[in-house]
Amino acid sequence: MNLVALGQRVQRLRAQRGMTLQELATEGGVSVSMLSAVERGAKAPTVVVLDRIATGLGVRLATLVAEPDADRVVIRRAAEQDTVAEGGWSRTILSPVVPGVNFEWIRTTLPPGRDAGSFPAYAPGSHVFVVLQEGRLRLTVGERESELRAGDSAYFAADAVHRYANLGDRDCVYFVAALIMRPRTPNSRQDHPDAGRS
Repeated sequence: MNLVALGQRVQRLRAQRGMTLQELATEGGVSVSMLSAVERGAKAPTVVVLDRIATGLGVRLATLVAEPDADRVVIRRAAEQDTVAEGGWSRTILSPVVPGVNFEWIRTTLPPGRDAGSFPAYAPGSHVFVVLQEGRLRLTVGERESELRAGDSAYFAADAVHRYANLGDRDCVYFVAALIMRPRTPNSRQDHPDAGRS
């Protein structure tokens, strides 16, 4: 195992989560000195220590020990994409799940007159981009309403309640790209975002 590459991987994942050495040590149940030595590539951790670090980061052990280029390309085949359909509308999660990357890309089809309902506010620092492919869409963020037509796009800070509704007389198809931040809570695990909530 390349200890320097391992240490860099741990440090990168910790930085992506905004965690200090102390926070990760507490989450994983390892000492700060051990964690620091691992990040510097100065010490070969046991499998137990690696598993604890992975737990603290909210990733699988394999993520820490994988070859550096093993996760550079992640393919999600069409047959593997998760689709939720209810009452005539459907939502497909297009983005592969990448540990430590709180990003989701979703395609939604709303039938005429359908309201997708309210989605709760995410943590501050969350961002959402919307592109309307077909139809007319009412986007509501907090108290502000905007109407989008085919080809329009929008951005909003997602730390407010938001909702989508079809204003037209035919299906409305839109894409949502969301970078979702998660508030840190004691003993929280942050593998990936709650897919499909936008």
